[in-house]
Amino acid sequence: MPHQRPGASQAGSFDLSAWVAIPRPEAAPGIYRQGHELIDATQAEEAKVPTGQLLWRALLNLVATFATYYIGTFVLMWVTGTLFGWFAGTTPEQFNVVQILINLVTISCAAAVFWRTGRWREVWRRFLSPAGWRRNVAPVLALAVTHEGPALARSADEAAVVPAADPWIAQRLGGASAAAARLDRLSVGDVDYVRIQRAWESAQADAVFVPAFVDQVMARGGAAFAHPSESRDLLIRKGRHDLLLQQVRLGTTQDVVKNPQTHRATGFALDPTLLGTSLLAVGPAGTGKTARLARPITEALCLQTLAGTACTVVIGAAESDLGPDSWYDVVIAPGEPGTAYGLDLYGATQDPDEAAARLAEALLPDELTARAESARTTLQQVVGPFKTAYGRYPGVRELRSLLAGEPDILDPLVKALRESGQLALYERDLDHRQRQQGRADDPGVLLADRLGLLDRPAFEGAFATDGTGRMPFAMRVLDHPLRVRVKLPERSHPEAARILSRLVVGQFVVAAAARVDRSLFAGLVVDDASAALDANTIRGLQRMRGANAGAVLLLRTLMDLPEALRTQLFGAVGCRMVFPGIAPWDGKFFSEAWGTHVVHETEVTHTPDTSGGVVRRAGRLGRKALSGTTAQTESVTTRDVERLRWSPSDLAHALPAGHAVVSLTAVSGEQVPPLLVDLRG
Repeated sequence: MPHQRPGASQAGSFDLSAWVAIPRPEAAPGIYRQGHELIDATQAEEAKVPTGQLLWRALLNLVATFATYYIGTFVLMWVTGTLFGWFAGTTPEQFNVVQILINLVTISCAAAVFWRTGRWREVWRRFLSPAGWRRNVAPVLALAVTHEGPALARSADEAAVVPAADPWIAQRLGGASAAAARLDRLSVGDVDYVRIQRAWESAQADAVFVPAFVDQVMARGGAAFAHPSESRDLLIRKGRHDLLLQQVRLGTTQDVVKNPQTHRATGFALDPTLLGTSLLAVGPAGTGKTARLARPITEALCLQTLAGTACTVVIGAAESDLGPDSWYDVVIAPGEPGTAYGLDLYGATQDPDEAAARLAEALLPDELTARAESARTTLQQVVGPFKTAYGRYPGVRELRSLLAGEPDILDPLVKALRESGQLALYERDLDHRQRQQGRADDPGVLLADRLGLLDRPAFEGAFATDGTGRMPFAMRVLDHPLRVRVKLPERSHPEAARILSRLVVGQFVVAAAARVDRSLFAGLVVDDASAALDANTIRGLQRMRGANAGAVLLLRTLMDLPEALRTQLFGAVGCRMVFPGIAPWDGKFFSEAWGTHVVHETEVTHTPDTSGGVVRRAGRLGRKALSGTTAQTESVTTRDVERLRWSPSDLAHALPAGHAVVSLTAVSGEQVPPLLVDLRG
């Protein structure tokens, strides 16, 4: 069935009933289930036979079937009539009955034998079944329309039609028949359908909610229970999605020996059950990580958000192709003054110590992580008193002044604490901060310098905490279906972009795991995660598995990460993906993580033939003199040996362009070994 973009804006172009009726059988993780055809082991072996050879054998066996039928019928009629004389004295009606029975016996026996030897079951599966016709025959007939006329194309389209189903049967049987009748008269897209079905499932929790469901559908039709943005689809939609299963198809698994038999020549797809274990993708620039992985997943998460099943946070450079701004509800671009949203540097947490600790971890560069504890303590010594005194967190400029110990801000802070009766609680912290000032190892100087990267005219109002700047966005809203895009100023302020990337990712990991309502899948996509990861964030990735959340992390090379984090990151993620062109030392990490498997290996050894007597030896000498070849004996040895699934050399040099190798782990623990996937088209 040709892929069409489902959507509410395409009135009449999306057949909802046919889309709902498409088979979606249970399959292993990573298989695109829409229209997938299950193949057993016997069918898998038959599927290896080339098409030409398959059809030629089928034709020969068809001829043999009819030949056997005629010969068998003649022999049986002769035996029963001539040798046994069974036809003597029978009436014409009796003779006809016996002849029909003999015909049935011979044709049944011949068909049973030659159906199997001719592999007609595979011919049916590959060409004559509805799925096989749509996959192999209908496209050829459609191309032939220029030569055979439009009638042939119409017959191909008619053969490709999927039987329709009633998409609103649950509502009709559940007491909302009026709502179902209203929806029947409207053009409803896949996003609308999934969103309405989700609302219906919620209404089933209590019968008193059913009338409210009916009222909403009667009033708004396909726009019932719409996303707060009132968007019902994405304006630009390129990927192939199945929102019923929350799958996005990324490519096709290759029919090669390295792939498991169940994952050969099938659609490759990802869904929240796989993304919930987080995905790490490594590959050089230009290999398609963004275009063929990050953008389709982002598109899928945004569609699922509109359908009310997910919330999405996407982080990347301002120039990264991660979809237009119209895809998102919140666009945070600190380097663009015209944007409406800023970023809450403290994540809207109510615990000042926790907020200061997160900010300190984001501010420190990788080479100074050894001073992380003292940096956290220093920030906590000034953030807590300020929050208590003024009821809000300090802005970037105020925080720099506090760390530098400027009297213009410290004196009013002490006065405010004294007036509120809280000075005794924080007096020790403030005194310690004053004693640290001027020392060579004062962490406050380092933190103030790092904060200076965010205190730039281009970021004016982006991080305000006093209500004078842009509206601050905080990650605590991950229990709402929101689409958030964070545009990092990597070209103009690369170090500030690094700080913001680490801060946002850290806030997401903490907020996703701390959610009370985890019914929405919280998806994070980081286009370049080299600057966004630290030890605490990596530990948080593992906690997200049980919180219905996951991250997609893209890296150009593992060498961009500190050495101590590389092994931790591999252990924290469940899905690993490698693109062509990686360095062998990067491939070594994947190769070791994927381990070995048992291979049935055959060795053939040739040795000179020295057997026999004088006559045989003389014959071998004569043969060598005349032909120049030596007679040899051949010995065959078979054994089971362990081999790497993918060696570092294969990953570095043997991957074709547009392909990737990916291993999968589902949230349930089910694993899929490395798959070679074609991501083109």
